[in-house]
Amino acid sequence: MGVRLKDKVCLVTGSSRGIGKAIALTFAREGANVVVNYEKSRERAEQVVDEISKMSRRAIAVKADVSNKVEVDTMVNKALHEFGKIDVLVNNAGIAIMSPSILEATREDWERTLAVNLLGPYYCIQAVAPYMIKQRYGKIINISSNAALGTIGRTSGKAVAYTPAKAGLIILTKRLAFELGKYNINVNAIAPGITRTEIINIGRTPQEVEELLKEKARSTALGRVAEPQDMANVALFLASDESSFVTGQLIVVDGGRFDYLSHSQ
Repeated sequence: MGVRLKDKVCLVTGSSRGIGKAIALTFAREGANVVVNYEKSRERAEQVVDEISKMSRRAIAVKADVSNKVEVDTMVNKALHEFGKIDVLVNNAGIAIMSPSILEATREDWERTLAVNLLGPYYCIQAVAPYMIKQRYGKIINISSNAALGTIGRTSGKAVAYTPAKAGLIILTKRLAFELGKYNINVNAIAPGITRTEIINIGRTPQEVEELLKEKARSTALGRVAEPQDMANVALFLASDESSFVTGQLIVVDGGRFDYLSHSQ
């Protein structure tokens, strides 16, 4: 077991599966105690808690819809009651609602996507920041997307509201880094490329998923799509004191993706 996050308390939203789960387990392996947030699957969240417990670290599963400020505040209060502090917040929870086209995306699609992907991280930061300010220490990591940089092609264009929401999260990251820097709080973002998680199955047949993964693998310099652990490794750096002079930054983790230059015309 590592020591880079020894005795730190980390809250990771949407950590019952995918990238969030990989981050939670990686943090625990480096000595952290973890709040495992979930919205729907308590069973999966408890499985993550069990895995962390086997590492001789403490963890709790807390249900909360991050788009609901009351639930977010309750989650943070539970974390503080259990652990007494929060050192690291990872805003990972997110959704991608598929629409046939931009002309057919509904107001409900937009409102739900913005509520989870942009307002949700803000609510979490708003709830956690006062305690980080009090202890004059904190690490906030927002999970955005390289789609927010214009690297979105034909295969992912159906998630109409997703891209603007993730772009807004990047701007929020930079603004809050300025606001919170004087309290020794680092705020950074990660922009994953396509990653092998369940979210890529939404609105696609198994054959379409396989074709998508092959296409995206060909469009990266490294010739593969990302695994959740690839994102967890970068999150670990940003959560550790090794990144003490890094704030307001966006780290793109997409294997050198270039399809927006050569395949999206």
